[in-house]
Amino acid sequence: PVNGAPASVGNGVTVGFAMDDPEQADAWHAAGIANGGETCEDPPGLRVMPDGRRLHLAYLRDPDGNKLCALHRL
Repeated sequence: PVNGAPASVGNGVTVGFAMDDPEQADAWHAAGIANGGETCEDPPGLRVMPDGRRLHLAYLRDPDGNKLCALHRL
């Protein structure tokens, strides 16, 4: 890190990646799992937000413990 402190997982931080479609999000998730990541939150799939938005989300933790998300807005 730029401040010279040791690198660490951000507590409460999620890094998100926009996907072109749900299939791309699922493929991203599968590649992450195949390379040492672990599923976190719910399995990849549709989430309907309280305001009616529909999202396809896929969460995982990478081998270093970072929380990552692939997102496609439906």
